[in-house]
Amino acid sequence: MRTVTFLVLEGVDKGRVYQDLPIPVTIGREEGNGLRLNDERISRFHAKVQVEDNDIILTDLDSTNGTRVNGTTIQIRRLRPGDQVSIGRSMLLFGTMEEIAARKASVTAPNADGQGQTLRADELASLSGRVSNTDNQRLVTPVQPLAVKWTAFNDDVPSLPHKLTLSQSARLAEILDYLHKGLTMAVENIDANEDGTEVRIGFAEWQTIQAVQMLLARYARNISEPG
Repeated sequence: MRTVTFLVLEGVDKGRVYQDLPIPVTIGREEGNGLRLNDERISRFHAKVQVEDNDIILTDLDSTNGTRVNGTTIQIRRLRPGDQVSIGRSMLLFGTMEEIAARKASVTAPNADGQGQTLRADELASLSGRVSNTDNQRLVTPVQPLAVKWTAFNDDVPSLPHKLTLSQSARLAEILDYLHKGLTMAVENIDANEDGTEVRIGFAEWQTIQAVQMLLARYARNISEPG
């Protein structure tokens, strides 16, 4: 049976993972939805996820406040791993970390002539430099984003410190919420192309992301060099 996974990035249910939901599945605030969210701006039965011809299809169920995918209001849309689904005040990330990583690895990279090409699995495995493909003698030049050095896999994410005092826990939660708010504001108005393989953000949003990066660097230095 085909299943889907959603991670709640923003909203009352922020941080929850709805994993391996059998489809078809409906999303809404009412009991009876396979993915139920505690958001009063979400309709009782807001949207539906189903599969057809091996495609995952998201359909808005004539909801009051509508459904957006990657910032675009939709009635029906094919979902791909890494897509952001916004309903009410909630933002959902579609796909598992593995599915998103696989899609990231399959994006188009430029060849020697500067033209785009989709890399096969055997080509991806040899992306340590310019390599020759013996089938058609193409030269592949990997682009830097394909050399993934950062992931959100559970095994790679550092664990939180244990045995914090109540005050320390409250302060840490406040810091994380503040940084999370900044990133959420920066990506809530992204402009994606039709197939969702590229997104654009405005200059102000880019500056917000850099400001979050700066704050994280400042926090890291203050922790490593207290006083």
